[in-house]
Order: sequence, then structure tokens, then C-alpha cells
Amino acid sequence: MPSTPAPSVKPPLWVPDAQGWILRVPAQWRDDDLGPVPAAVTSGRVRIETPSTAPIHAQKASALWAVLHPLAQRGLTLDLSALPPALAAPLALALRQPAVHLPTPQEPPGAAPTETLSPEPAPARTAPVAPSAWAQARITLTFVGEVVLAIGRVHRRPRVFRWADVLHHMDQMGPGSLPIVSLTVFLVGLMLAYMGGAQLGRIGAQSFIADVVTVGVVRELAALMTGVILAGRIGAAIAAQLGTMTVNEEIDALRTLGIDPLLNLVLPRLLAMLLVAPLLIALAMVLGVLAGLPAALWVYGVPAPEYLHKCLKALTWTHLWIGLFKGTMYTLLVVIAGCREGFYAGHTAQAIGVATTRAVVKALVWIVVAACGSTVVLQSLGF
Repeated sequence: MPSTPAPSVKPPLWVPDAQGWILRVPAQWRDDDLGPVPAAVTSGRVRIETPSTAPIHAQKASALWAVLHPLAQRGLTLDLSALPPALAAPLALALRQPAVHLPTPQEPPGAAPTETLSPEPAPARTAPVAPSAWAQARITLTFVGEVVLAIGRVHRRPRVFRWADVLHHMDQMGPGSLPIVSLTVFLVGLMLAYMGGAQLGRIGAQSFIADVVTVGVVRELAALMTGVILAGRIGAAIAAQLGTMTVNEEIDALRTLGIDPLLNLVLPRLLAMLLVAPLLIALAMVLGVLAGLPAALWVYGVPAPEYLHKCLKALTWTHLWIGLFKGTMYTLLVVIAGCREGFYAGHTAQAIGVATTRAVVKALVWIVVAACGSTVVLQSLGF
């Protein structure tokens, strides 16, 4: 009778040593070969060893992680120095999580450094230093200068300009903004007529409500309110669009392909706003002036023909071109602010929100500064 070979006895995987435990992973093993962790493995260091000739693949790293991660959570020190680098690297990366807090291993004097998990707190991450106000202004001036140079390049080579993009942005900036601009300017004109009539009524000059509303709306308020509304609607949208392209590295890809991003992303938006803004502001002027008619007619008893006649009499070409000039300037500042923040946005999702907020804030600040400065200059020149 031939003798039956004795069954092979697997060597133990968990072996105690002076500093803790050693997990000896065989060259050939399945996921369930590691078995449950012995109950005695409660503290100390766990050194993981595997033959250098063992095949290395992602499944092995995943199975080892499933065994080692509970040990790391219980506070054991994991020594990965004996593993092949291709296996130790993903394991160390997966086990070094914020939820893993391990004690510092005590290395004997003269021992070689090992790949261990340390509880020492990671060096505090210093928050990125925000550029100073002067640095921000310098970036803005540089961006404006680059836009001017891009306009010069289009003038020399007009065929490279995409007019289809201009039509697309005109549709978004003009008809898309018309309802909110009309409603806002109408309510502002109505409020101006009520407030102006209340003050003029004290001296019995209600008939001058038309003059106050016409000059105020045509010269200042229509342009100002249009710029403010477009800052929140168009400026934020431009910053979000270009900021997303910056995060996705689409703008860098355009530069790599030799395509000028300023010529293809900024100039179509600027030209579209330049073409749409005068029409949008002119309509806002008409609605703002007509908004004063209900208050003058029903509250202060000014006949409608008289109100309209005084509106036409108070309206001059000077007031008209000043209002159109200011409104166009405000809207161009909105586009520049949105493009500037979108181009210089960070590379995170949070950075897009920050860029959008900054675009709206900068547009509003620039509009107010431009309104004050232009009013002072034009009044000083006698306009």
C-alpha cells in the first residue's frame, strides 16, 4: 500500500517578535489566506514582510489594506519597510488618512529609517498668501493691456475673429437681460417720481416732476441701474464660465494649440456688450421716464400731455449722449471684471465661487468710481 503524503502545514502568518508582531505574507496566497487577526495582536509594532519575488498587483494591496486598516485605527504602528516599493507606496498612501492616528515608533539607535506611520502632526498648512492690493491692481492693468494688444492683433488680421461668437453673446447679454433691466429701471423711475413730487409739492411745483425724472433717469439712473444689474447677471456668468475653463485647463489647452484665448474668449464678449449696451440703455431710459407718469398723473394731478411735453422739453442731446456714454462704460467694466477674474481664478471648485464673487464686487466698485469720476469731470467741463 503506498503511503499517503502528510498534509502540508502552512507556516504561521503572525509571528511575535521583540517589538510586536510580524505578518509574513507568503508568495502565493488568496484574499482569505490571511485569516482573522489573532486576538493577541493588540499593541506594539506590526512589520509586514513578503517575498520580493511575489507578484504585485492592485488586488494584493487592497487585501492587505483590509487587514491593516483596522490595526491602524486601533493604534498599532505599521512597518512597511520590508514590502516591495510598488506595494508599500499605495499602502502607505491609503493608510495615511486623517482618521488614522498612530504613536511614534521607537527606532533603535543606528537603525535604518523605515516606512512607518507616525502620529506626529503634519506640518501646519499655511494658507496661501493673498496678493496685496497693489499686486491685484498690477494684474488688472496687465490684463487690460493684453486686451488692448489683442484688439490690435484683430485689427491687423480680422479674419481670425469669430463673429458667430459675438452673435451668441449678444443674444445672452441683450434679450436675456431685458426683462430684469426693464423692471428695475421702471421701479426706480416710479420711486424717483414719488420722491421728487413730494419735495416739489411743498412749493407747488409739481409740474416739474417730469424735468426731475427725465434728467435723473436719462443722465444717470438708467445707465447706473443697467450696469448694476448686468454686474450681477453678466459679470458673474462670465467669471463662472471662464473660471470653469481655467479649472479644466481649457484655456491652457488653447494656448498650447496656438489659439489666443483673449481673442477668442474676451474680445467677442466685449464687442457683444459694446453693440448691445446702447440699445439696452436707451430702452431703459424710455421705461424710466414713462414710469414717472402714473405718479405724476394719479398722485400729484399732473396731466399726461403736460408730463410728456415737459419730458421732451427737458431732454437734450447732451443728457442723452452722456447717459449712453456712461452706460456703455459701465457695462464694459462689467465684462472686463468678469473676464479678469475668470482668467486668474484658482484651480479648485471653491476658487470659481471666489472668482464669481470678486467679479461682481469689482464691477460694482468700478461702476461707482466711474460714475463719481465722470460726473465730476463732465460737470466741471460744463456738460
